[in-house]
Amino acid sequence: MARIRPTQVADDGFWDDERPSRGKKAARYAAPVAVAGIAAATIGLVPALASTGDPDLPKISAQELISKMAASDAQQMSGSVKITTDLGIPSLPGGGSLADLGGAQGGEASASPDSRLMELVSGSHTLRVATDGPGKQRVSIVENAAEYSMIHNGDEIWAYDSGSNSAYHATAPKEAKAKGGHRHELPKDLRGATPQEIAKTVLASVDNTTDVTVDGTSRVAGRDAYDLLIKPKADSHSTIGSVRIAVDADNGVPLKFTLSPKSGGKAAIDVGYTKVDFGKPKASTFDFTPPKGAKVTEEPKAGRPEAKDFGGKDFGGKDFKDAQGALSGLKVVGKGWDSIARLDTPGGAASTNPGGDSGPGAASGLLGGFGKEVKGDFGSGTVVSTRLVNALLTNDGKVFVGAVDKDALVKAANAAK
Repeated sequence: MARIRPTQVADDGFWDDERPSRGKKAARYAAPVAVAGIAAATIGLVPALASTGDPDLPKISAQELISKMAASDAQQMSGSVKITTDLGIPSLPGGGSLADLGGAQGGEASASPDSRLMELVSGSHTLRVATDGPGKQRVSIVENAAEYSMIHNGDEIWAYDSGSNSAYHATAPKEAKAKGGHRHELPKDLRGATPQEIAKTVLASVDNTTDVTVDGTSRVAGRDAYDLLIKPKADSHSTIGSVRIAVDADNGVPLKFTLSPKSGGKAAIDVGYTKVDFGKPKASTFDFTPPKGAKVTEEPKAGRPEAKDFGGKDFGGKDFKDAQGALSGLKVVGKGWDSIARLDTPGGAASTNPGGDSGPGAASGLLGGFGKEVKGDFGSGTVVSTRLVNALLTNDGKVFVGAVDKDALVKAANAAK
């Protein structure tokens, strides 16, 4: 049967909309991003889009579909992405959750990009995205009362929070301009919030512990798509049940990404376009001038004593050394879906301080409020569980974390004894 060629979505002009009123405070973005995984979201498509029926497309093998994705070279596009995440992050004893630990500190208004990197891991969000080659991108997080935008245009990065009327500005150094390179681009966690980037991450990790098939067709954002189904093999201890990627039948661009937990229920991570146009975005999409009265923060020049990262961390001093020391013991055990990250905290058992406020002992005591105590040949510890990622913190200061079940963590801890 001949291929059905869906029409492209017309430009809805969302970049020309008026900015949300800055008189209202932006809704607080909350959510943590676990190191082991990239999080993003559950998609709720408009009924009209979801009920258009599955298209009848020519048959294609999984290998052919993966090759089609790899060959896709769409450099220009714009559209809307809907993201929601349901990781099942446990609540803290006094209210709130682990997600809140990743939020902004002290309620300070900031347009700093890395203060926004963890926003997309909890709840539902709408993004408006546009790209015109490697030198121009725009991502906007749209909320009821405000909009947070990041614009990359050539050698410049702008970030603007309409809720606080604050902006952040960074430019490439002269030597980077001379070489034609781009020192700055959108932070990885925001650039990776589209189905294309998430699909690349997953496909890069496909190995002989994985089953990959083409599982029918679908319609996403008015376009025909093949559904690529990726699952751990039956003997896996992974908490992930399956990953489904809707791939544009015409150009090979991933349009939707859905990750379902082995435990069942609704998707834990689901990211997809609700509108998409593969035409060239308007040039004005990537223009930005701070509104009158906006507080603009300039990125400190590299090499200066006061130079810090986007969030104000002193990566030239103590913060960097502390982070470097904490990660010095990081190891990965297991293979494929059953991979587990092991981190030996500095000082091990000797750093446990039951009477203090830091160290593995104190951390284990805190986790005991919402985790579950486990015992094994390794001794004892606490397991904290979400729908996808589980972590075991032993009382002697070892941490085991991965998208695997509790038994796999205990087995890894016993083997490390």
